[in-house]
Amino acid sequence: MIDRLEALRERGALPGYIAVEGPIGVGKTTLARRLAETLNYDVFLEHTGENPFLERFYRDPRGHALQTELFFLFQRAEQLRQMRQNNLFEQVRVSDFLIEKNRLFAGVNLDADEYQLYENVHQHLTLDAPAPDLVVYLQAPTEVLRERILRRGTAHEQNISAEYLEQLNEAYTRFFHFYDDAPLVIVNATELDIVSSERDYEELVRFLLDIRSGRHYFNPRSLAG
Repeated sequence: MIDRLEALRERGALPGYIAVEGPIGVGKTTLARRLAETLNYDVFLEHTGENPFLERFYRDPRGHALQTELFFLFQRAEQLRQMRQNNLFEQVRVSDFLIEKNRLFAGVNLDADEYQLYENVHQHLTLDAPAPDLVVYLQAPTEVLRERILRRGTAHEQNISAEYLEQLNEAYTRFFHFYDDAPLVIVNATELDIVSSERDYEELVRFLLDIRSGRHYFNPRSLAG
């Protein structure tokens, strides 16, 4: 795979900006870090742990949804401002989110009046992030997400309900059904093990490196045998 990477790099055929997306617990940050290491790219990650309302939101979603979503909106706007200021948009990088997820989560978490207020704020911010050269959408059933969240043991995430994860899964499915801003790879992450299985990871990377346009599906189970 190293030789192939170098050949693609010399031809300028590697995607310059890759975004990895998917619901909580699906493994997007792990994949983003590994891709950045493999490609020798910068990694641009969400800082969800900096949100002071997040733990309260998971305990009481209705009482803290608006504060949580507005904090994330302002945080990502500031990240983008810093990237523009430091000309980081010109660097090759991998991120573990799309800026569009702001509205996706707001649509799930806010009631109608809160969402209208959120939209009013959103429209007054500058969120002109560049479109990725490749988007990787990781999918997994709700029960798999819940199992992984419990296994990684982040304290405030233990309050996330299966019902909430199901809502997120449905929202992501709807969003990516219509997504056409960049080449898209939809990955069945149910049995994908990019931590312990080098074979799984390398097969995925090889698949991603072949994508230039359109919508594609990667199912690791279909590779067996």
